[in-house]
Amino acid sequence: MSCISLWAQGTVEDYNRAYALREKYNAKHVLYAGVVPHWVDQTSAFWYVRQTEKGKEYVKVDAASKKRTALFDQQKMASALTEKAGREINAYNLPLQNCRLNISLDTLRFQLDGKFWAYSIKNNRLLDEGAIPSRGKERHWMEVDDEKEGSPVTSPDGKWTAFIKNDNVYVREVATGKEKQLSQDGTLSNYYSSYIQWSPDSKSVVSCRIRPVEKRYVYYVESSPADQAQPKLHKQEYAKPGDELRFKVPCIFEVESGRRLIPSTELFSHQYELSGPMWNADSKAITFEYNERGHKVYRVLEMSAVDGSVRTLIEEKEEKYVNYPRIYRNYLSDGKRIIWSSERDNYNHLYLYDRATGKPLNQITKGEWYVRGVQHVDEANEVIYFSANGMKKGEDPYLIHYYKINFDGSNLVELTPEEGMHQCWYSSDYKYLVDVYSKVDQAPIAVLRDAKNGKIRMQLDKADISALLANGWKAPEVFSAKGRDGKTDMWGVIYRPSNFDPSKKYPVIEYIYSGPGDQYVPKTFSSYNWWMTSLAELGFIVVQVDGMTTSFRSKEFEEVCYKNLKDAGLPDHIAWIKAAAQKYPYMDIDRVGIFGCSAGGQESTGAVLFHPEFYKAAYSACGCHDNRMDKIWWNELWMGYPVDESYSACSNVDNAHLLSRPLMLVVGELDDNVDPASTMQVANALIKANKDFELVVIPGAHHTMGEDFGEHKRYDFFVRHLMGVTPPSWDKVKTGK
Repeated sequence: MSCISLWAQGTVEDYNRAYALREKYNAKHVLYAGVVPHWVDQTSAFWYVRQTEKGKEYVKVDAASKKRTALFDQQKMASALTEKAGREINAYNLPLQNCRLNISLDTLRFQLDGKFWAYSIKNNRLLDEGAIPSRGKERHWMEVDDEKEGSPVTSPDGKWTAFIKNDNVYVREVATGKEKQLSQDGTLSNYYSSYIQWSPDSKSVVSCRIRPVEKRYVYYVESSPADQAQPKLHKQEYAKPGDELRFKVPCIFEVESGRRLIPSTELFSHQYELSGPMWNADSKAITFEYNERGHKVYRVLEMSAVDGSVRTLIEEKEEKYVNYPRIYRNYLSDGKRIIWSSERDNYNHLYLYDRATGKPLNQITKGEWYVRGVQHVDEANEVIYFSANGMKKGEDPYLIHYYKINFDGSNLVELTPEEGMHQCWYSSDYKYLVDVYSKVDQAPIAVLRDAKNGKIRMQLDKADISALLANGWKAPEVFSAKGRDGKTDMWGVIYRPSNFDPSKKYPVIEYIYSGPGDQYVPKTFSSYNWWMTSLAELGFIVVQVDGMTTSFRSKEFEEVCYKNLKDAGLPDHIAWIKAAAQKYPYMDIDRVGIFGCSAGGQESTGAVLFHPEFYKAAYSACGCHDNRMDKIWWNELWMGYPVDESYSACSNVDNAHLLSRPLMLVVGELDDNVDPASTMQVANALIKANKDFELVVIPGAHHTMGEDFGEHKRYDFFVRHLMGVTPPSWDKVKTGK
């Protein structure tokens, strides 16, 4: 380390320069970027905000005439706002929120200072339209809706209302007020859902009978609340793998006759979730979806409103798991067909199903590429507008492009041919689209296109990064290399310090968030990466890579994760980093660190437990270190059900005794995403195994990488353990705080 210290990495100057980059590389130094169009329904017009030398300019574009004009006179708007709001408003930094332009294009509504406002563009009149009502407390995303709070539902013909009383389904005749009880078997422990659906012909209703279960809760102690001296105890609903789940049965009731149709549950007997139901347009059946516990089977089911029989319309069946969060479905208005997505051929593609037979009419999209989303289905012309990645050979396979295709799979048209990560917004009539595309090393370009063929109608904006470059900014490098199998390309990015010197040796730090559900390496332009830019400036090479277990390459590529989340793609990451170091000898792969949060917290700790020969230090924040402790949906999908020995094999708690490298564990005491007890259980296991480690608890913090305090701790941790340098005193570092 004596030679290394001569290179003066990790000094107070490096720290101050690293923190200064937050301002030097701030997005405000990038002009004509950040285009987000707002199409006005039923028109060919849209507006957006331009980032100019003056500041924010509001502009309007007519796609048909290809003309751009000012949306309104900003000086007049600023003067009106200054007078009405009672404070000085800058014309080129207007603090407008949730803006909406009317169809006539002459009135802009927005929110400011807790009020609704309307601005007449032609008359320069600003109207105060009243206070924004306070929002009630929203249900936490971990809470399961008990379906008890629904309001009475009126029949399509207006003659009846349906509602729940004493856990049963009732209807009330609007004309007379006479009530009629339709169900008799609802109880406190087997009640009917208040989300009642009327048949289109107003003759029947459907409601699910729900058998609830006792809920699991996680408890948090807020040690240092701002409004009192004593700590607070918080309670949160939180189902975990293996927990019992509720059971739902859709039941149909005929209003006039009182006849009840209670189906056999044979085709939906082992529920993870039952969603729907919804009525078919002819009122002869309901359709609902069944997600089997363990996620190896997913069915679209139809229940007859004539005899109560249930049949399968679509069934997905997989050996490992059906990736149900990724399913796209569109029940076409003709009542005869369904557009459905599936990974059954190893890639995510669209299929057209016949509802009458429950069989596919044809596969719409096909190939070794991945459908990422459907933006619009034009039923009249039988055209689908969709996005996909991996179709264009020779470029980064994760880059998204936009396309259109006919229902029968013919006439595939690429709408966004330029290389880059595209994001598009269509006009309401789907004649035009605004396309913004970039790469990590290419500034954004915004264009207006014809949605028929993708031809550019008008250049909107091209980002100007000259000020950023003048401040010393350099783009990260996109790098690809073979993974563990020696044949599949893995794609990642490399960040270097601004004062990079290839004659020096640089420790390597990997930022990891891996595993299924997404792809994580950035693909779009950003002037400053919070996790990587400043860390590199201390004197590191910082990298990120998507290996196997991540999404959007193929089903096979992702399924490496199954019952094996500890894999985290790390064998691919190691191969990729070694390949990078072979090309760039200044990367010192004898000194490799790793850090991450959440799944990345689990994976970074796993890296030093299972691959200590390569990873020499890990910083792990809010990790789901044991998949039995984490949220049910994530872990049962990827780790399977029932809970088995694979959960233990992947557990950082059960494998804590393997630790032989420096480790810093970080947790927010109020983490409402991953149970903070997961981190504490790793700490407990390490203590019992007589292992040295560091533990940082952030009071009042939720799911976090560590807040500003943890950020500084992370810098120091890697400077100390990878550079062999004592970090500078905190009072010497200019953090900007």
